[in-house]
Amino acid sequence: MQGVFFRSSAKKVAESLGLVGWVRNNDDGSVEALAKGSKENLEKFVSWCKKGPLAATVERVEVNWSKATGEFDKFVII
Repeated sequence: MQGVFFRSSAKKVAESLGLVGWVRNNDDGSVEALAKGSKENLEKFVSWCKKGPLAATVERVEVNWSKATGEFDKFVII
């Protein structure tokens, strides 16, 4: 999904929802994100990820929920 500004768009959406964590491109062309925040806002972020920015074609979104670790203080692109 590289080349459609997915990471920068995801960062803006995450920040607007008050989430912290990261987003990155993987070698296989997929995008991976880890986010921490309220369940309501995380669900909004997941919904956005299922569509992505305008030029994106999202084939699949996998979601894994886990207990927050508290290691993040902002949302970054890595």
